[in-house]
Amino acid sequence: MTTSIKNSRNAPANAQAKQESRAPGVKHIGLLITRWILPVATIALMVWFTTQTPVFFTVDNLLAIATQNAPTFIVASMFAMLMMAGYVDLSVGSVLALVGVCAGLALNAWGLIPGILVGLAVGLLAGLINGVLIGMLSFSPIVVTLGGLAAARGLAQYLGQGSIYGFPDAFADFGSDTTLDLPNLVLVAAVVCLAAVIATTCFPVGRKIIAIGVNARAAFLIGIPVRFVITALYALTGLAVGIAGLLQISRLNSAPSGTLGEGFEVIILTAVLLGGVPFTGGKGSIWRVLVGVWLIGTLRNGLILLDIGTELSGIITGGVLVMAAALEAVRYYIHKAK
Repeated sequence: MTTSIKNSRNAPANAQAKQESRAPGVKHIGLLITRWILPVATIALMVWFTTQTPVFFTVDNLLAIATQNAPTFIVASMFAMLMMAGYVDLSVGSVLALVGVCAGLALNAWGLIPGILVGLAVGLLAGLINGVLIGMLSFSPIVVTLGGLAAARGLAQYLGQGSIYGFPDAFADFGSDTTLDLPNLVLVAAVVCLAAVIATTCFPVGRKIIAIGVNARAAFLIGIPVRFVITALYALTGLAVGIAGLLQISRLNSAPSGTLGEGFEVIILTAVLLGGVPFTGGKGSIWRVLVGVWLIGTLRNGLILLDIGTELSGIITGGVLVMAAALEAVRYYIHKAK
């Protein structure tokens, strides 16, 4: 009897010891998943497309991928900061369409500089509206930005009435010209992304954003202006959409109100989730998000080179989004197991 009682008392301790002995292995797996799956998958995908078509791994094609995805890089870098704080903006695609239409109309009516300013102002205003409603008035981010998605798309189609074209030559040329042998769109995206990386890694703002994502109440109690930071993040996201919209219509030399920015929010969300930023916020890396954007851009470009239809391409992109969500769930359970 005494022996059985001692064994029953020691059972929890033995179970805990076994769990602790497994912890290093679980932690090691978690680190591998977090740090290496995304870059390894990206490299593997590039290698596979290279074996399927020799056109893929050429300087011209790689620059084409970077140019086509320059707007995505720009918006994803700011969207990632927003999600690190635990918030989301589902209206970015529709706002991009509204920016393109408004900027296109202004470019044709008033010229180059006013048209650019109108595009930036529309994006910034849309972001500020979201920021005030969500950050200051505590409305639901999902409800507000879904409403913005519908309203901005409808307004863009109402104002655009089809496709807008005939922009000033200087604006149209910017989207296709190069500087120092690099496409102008790639250089603009590089500047914006580098600014986002520096802001989140070298300045206190990055720690404040993460702190809000971890626990907004605790962040407020230690002196972080939570409402202001959230509003500012939405405004910056809107401004990034404004820049992206201008670059997009410059590259296309037109502003098709019906299709511009269509599905853009899905691509952004997929890239950010692939980059390891959870819906709940509290962690993340801009660099990894940019790798996620490159992976999606590589995937779409490779499918086009392999002459795979847009319908199947959309199915595959949706599958990647599901995979990104599943990967985040794996990260969560491994972290919980530790």
